[in-house]
Amino acid sequence: MAGAKPYSEACERNRAPILDVLREHFTDRRHVLEIGSGTGQHAVHFAAALPHLIWQTSDLEPSLPGIRLWSVESGLRNLPDPIALDVTGFWPKAHFDAVFTANTLHIMSWPDVHALFAALPGALTADALLAVYGPFNYDGRFTSPSNASFDAWLKQRSPHSGIRDFAEVDGLARSVGFTLVEDLPMPANNRMLVWRRAAGQGDEP
Repeated sequence: MAGAKPYSEACERNRAPILDVLREHFTDRRHVLEIGSGTGQHAVHFAAALPHLIWQTSDLEPSLPGIRLWSVESGLRNLPDPIALDVTGFWPKAHFDAVFTANTLHIMSWPDVHALFAALPGALTADALLAVYGPFNYDGRFTSPSNASFDAWLKQRSPHSGIRDFAEVDGLARSVGFTLVEDLPMPANNRMLVWRRAAGQGDEP
């Protein structure tokens, strides 16, 4: 119906284990950019649980009204209005000390994944953290039959999408000054990858 908030059952299932990781790594963070906020459910849950953070949502323009419905209803003061962000285009001028993104890299084309990582240095502080949640392959292999089936479904829907290989994504992160600090197994054959940017790599001290 008109005005109904978008809803993702997957967000409800995975928000608790993701939050456990964010509680550990984002304790000293202040300003987080979420890339690909989707429905907005994650943002509301994490911003409520981590009130010391300003949680900036972002997505392509068509997703913003749904995100806004969730954020306005929450009444959270640390959840600003969502911003339009296409990783291949304009990025916000603000500098963030953390980036979070969930279930986005396998939706984007590989050139768009390259564009995302290439743009990160211009939007982040020197010691920024990058946390990425989703399925990954290792040594070119799927980690489960369900991930293989999911990859086939993704490619049938959109040939440019697909589960990315950890080593290739880590290579992109390293190329812009990030070092992997944790690679955690998560429910449903997903991973949480956390990188830290080396001091001196940012545009701010």
